[in-house]
Amino acid sequence: MGVLSFRLMERIAAILERARIVPVIRTADADSAYVAAAGLLHSGLSVVELTATTPGWPSVLRKLRAEFPDAVLGAGTIVTAADAREATASGAAFLVSPFPAPEVRAVAEIPFLEGGFTPGEIASACAHGVAKLFPASALGPAYLKSLLAVLPGARVMPTGGIKPADAAQWLAAGAIAVGIGSDLAQIPVVLRDL
Repeated sequence: MGVLSFRLMERIAAILERARIVPVIRTADADSAYVAAAGLLHSGLSVVELTATTPGWPSVLRKLRAEFPDAVLGAGTIVTAADAREATASGAAFLVSPFPAPEVRAVAEIPFLEGGFTPGEIASACAHGVAKLFPASALGPAYLKSLLAVLPGARVMPTGGIKPADAAQWLAAGAIAVGIGSDLAQIPVVLRDL
């Protein structure tokens, strides 16, 4: 990782840590994704992740970037080099994959949170910055705590099946931030209590 890449990753890591919760927007259409993301950004959140499984996701990223120039927009479920390039061109500030994606890592020009589940996958992803633990709810916060015991200093963002009410448990287990894709309207309320 070059000096510029390292600085960009450190900047994104600091932003994620301050945000504590990253809403993950996965909808059936672009209009619904825009409404959900814009609503969260209007409520005061500064970070959202829009998944590439949403039809028309690049146009939503561009529209959000134009309307919310200071927002930190992530592009999730990025698993191909083509999607990585499209996300970057559409205004994403960081990329996220649900599993190891060497094709994305090879072309990523912005911070890339590579996904993993096993200790080896998480260790490999953490060597480049922040790792995404997915699907996190399958094993719970105790699994993250165990991972961090053998990977001191690792920065991990658990995602997948986590409910807003459980965010505090994940943060207490050592998560840098928590990705949440369900009950999005509850996120601003939960953040006030964290």
